[in-house]
Amino acid sequence: MAKKALCVGINTYPDGNNLNGCVNDANAWSALLTGHFGFPQASVRMLLEAQATKANIWAGLEALLAGAKPGDVLVFTNSSHGTYVADKSGDEAYDEATCPYDCDKGAKYLLIDDELRKLFAAKLPAGVSMTVISDSCHSGTLTRAAVVAGPDNRRARFLNPKVLGLRELPDADLAKPRAASSYSQADMKELLLSGCTQREYSWDAEINGKPHGAMTWYAIQAIRDSNYDLTWDQLHKQLRSQLEVAGFKQHPQLEGTQANKKKPIFT
Repeated sequence: MAKKALCVGINTYPDGNNLNGCVNDANAWSALLTGHFGFPQASVRMLLEAQATKANIWAGLEALLAGAKPGDVLVFTNSSHGTYVADKSGDEAYDEATCPYDCDKGAKYLLIDDELRKLFAAKLPAGVSMTVISDSCHSGTLTRAAVVAGPDNRRARFLNPKVLGLRELPDADLAKPRAASSYSQADMKELLLSGCTQREYSWDAEINGKPHGAMTWYAIQAIRDSNYDLTWDQLHKQLRSQLEVAGFKQHPQLEGTQANKKKPIFT
């Protein structure tokens, strides 16, 4: 059984819309996987800052999936800005996207949610455990990485598409119910843990004196508190509760089959 991971973290963007905690997130997930879940150090690839271009992330995902066999455990973590792209096909208002380092070059340099779903649907073999952890946000109306006044230097992990030269949608369109996806949770081969709902922000903040994504920090804390033994369902429930108590207005989402949600984490 092989265990492999790709961990991405981007704080610094060419357009200056910078974050603080994403590289720490990537390093924290890597340390957790290698220190407590049996992932060999050599099997965890890191893409940080300028390394994390769209092409490099995509190549990393292709390499992660290459040669995967039933029983293998694969993990992809991404901490970065998120955004949306106005949909051109007419089936929904917008597509969610994460922002690689070179996202300022245009829409084709974004990592679109449908691209990932198609990749996993086509290349993830049956019987392979694939977990995606996304600590970014995908919608909202900020023009820059907003900093909230307070001691924790809190800022949203969201880029308004107009910062990237793309079309911004009015709030009314963003608030409309999303069309049913052609990829239902029951059909998902992978399991996805994301930082917030489509109408919220994932927050980047100083927590215990160190910048992190709030979802990442509290998820890893919950895992440690459980002595590294809990299911994805249990982690999701604890994570939402801890973020609420800590005052972060974000509600992480867990998507996938019921069987995958009930599995012990990283197995």
